[in-house]
Amino acid sequence: MSSPSSRICLGVIVGAKGLRGEVRIKSFTEEPNGIAAYGPVETDDGRTFTVTIVGQAQGVVIARLKGVADRTAAEGLKGLKLYVDRKVLPAVGDGTYYHADLVGLAVVLATGESLGVISAVHNFGAGDILEVDMPGRSSELVPFSEAAVAAVDVKGGKVVMNALPGLFETDAAADEAERRKEGQEGGEAGKQ
Repeated sequence: MSSPSSRICLGVIVGAKGLRGEVRIKSFTEEPNGIAAYGPVETDDGRTFTVTIVGQAQGVVIARLKGVADRTAAEGLKGLKLYVDRKVLPAVGDGTYYHADLVGLAVVLATGESLGVISAVHNFGAGDILEVDMPGRSSELVPFSEAAVAAVDVKGGKVVMNALPGLFETDAAADEAERRKEGQEGGEAGKQ
């Protein structure tokens, strides 16, 4: 079994399909079928499976896992994450990152103000979203876009964010911004 820090999660089993042990996998690879391209996958509990893609459905790939022969066995795998050792994956180019590379990086504003740490990377279908955990506050979801992200320095351990309106505001800052907006609207109404 690979050490957890050397593994990359390629997908998660989200359910069973059919009666012969096929599973539905939410793939995190660039091309969904890529989950089978890097050899056997392993789970958190140390099991290893060879993945054979047999089809696709909306948002998932349908696969057979060697050793899983019926629906009951397939249903028992729901929720398992599938990993490969990082060294079997291709090297990434400039401006490209594995999600695992981003998790744990410090988040700072372009002004230098420290905000928190990236705790997860999500993609709900409209692009990657960084979840930033901020001490003493709730998490913020930030689009992983050129507008929001000024720079990514994986080796330096940080992501530099732009201060976009509405992001990373404290409750007091948000209240002040709302008061200013209301004051401007009232001032414009008085000019008529």
